[in-house]
Amino acid sequence: MRILVVEDDAQTAAYLLRGLTESGHVVDIASDGNSGLDMALEAIHDALIVDRRLPGLNGIELIKALRSRGQRVPILMLSAQASTAQKVEGLQAGCDDYLAKPYAFAEVLARLDALMRGRDQSNGPVRQLEVGELRLDCATRTAVRQGRVIALQHREALLLEKLMRHSGQVVTRDMLLDSAWDYAFDPNDNVIDKHIHRLRRKLDEGFDDSLIKTVPGVGYSFQVNTPQD
Repeated sequence: MRILVVEDDAQTAAYLLRGLTESGHVVDIASDGNSGLDMALEAIHDALIVDRRLPGLNGIELIKALRSRGQRVPILMLSAQASTAQKVEGLQAGCDDYLAKPYAFAEVLARLDALMRGRDQSNGPVRQLEVGELRLDCATRTAVRQGRVIALQHREALLLEKLMRHSGQVVTRDMLLDSAWDYAFDPNDNVIDKHIHRLRRKLDEGFDDSLIKTVPGVGYSFQVNTPQD
């Protein structure tokens, strides 16, 4: 997943960044409510972690602004303010879960997983995808093609997930970059092409046809061959 953390405390932000990155996620950090809102409105994140007390817009105001603009991304609010009334205020503002500080990082992960399972049941993003002969488990970063198990690197899995979610459509290089790298990454001209080359080689080993087609000058497309009668 690509996760946006909106947290003004540098130590807490670094703690979440390290834990989430080590857990296989792409993480962006915003240190105030205004920049957090701007980044969230780009609609490229699978989930948000928002601190309640922020400079500029506070967490409640940020969430209300997002929901008023139709953004349905799952949001986990973190706060030292943990009374029942304060939790109710956060939930009524539009956050999906509310976790009181101090917390264990394992609980943050568990809450995020629960939020994503909730979206799975509501036709939101799922953690397992199957398109044609290929199945991808996003959590374990494992693909299976006609019974052959394919272990993927972190960014390979993120790129494949993006392509499979847009099967049959053209996915631009910018879209792929957004899916697998954070804001701090300074891409070179062919970083996407190099990763797609390695991904394609893994997926196509032992097969005559390639599932990922190049769209010259634009990007790539995940294509499933239709069996002939």
